[in-house]
Amino acid sequence: MFIHKLSDVQSVDIGENTRIWQYSVVLPGAKIGKDCNICALTFIENDVVIGDRVTIKNGVYIWDGISIEDDVFVGPNVTFTNDKMPRSKCHPKKYAQTIVKKGASIGANATILPGLTLGEGCMVGAGAVVVKDVPPNVIVIGNPAVIVKEIK
Repeated sequence: MFIHKLSDVQSVDIGENTRIWQYSVVLPGAKIGKDCNICALTFIENDVVIGDRVTIKNGVYIWDGISIEDDVFVGPNVTFTNDKMPRSKCHPKKYAQTIVKKGASIGANATILPGLTLGEGCMVGAGAVVVKDVPPNVIVIGNPAVIVKEIK
């Protein structure tokens, strides 16, 4: 495994051959699989599970309650959210659970609202705002994101 000297990685649950680049923060409760690439300027909170062979590009923050399965691509500056009604200093007892299923791809600057499931093999277009579950093997784009094509 490679952990850049300018990152702050507190988790010990990181798979072999995973690379974590500079200015990344990984909190102690996070679980990261093998052969992942966690690019610079990322933040991974405690209640997070990341599968094997996942790519997390620069500027992505992965908050409590988010699970990313194997072979997922998360583009630069994708925004995940985990609280439907955020207020300063008011935290829920449990955060919404968001699941990104195996083989999904999320384009740059997409926003994923809390508590959703992105289906296996789906593609979320750059800049899309995902407000409801995405079925497997479809492409969604726009604000709000809508299905534009099925993938075979």
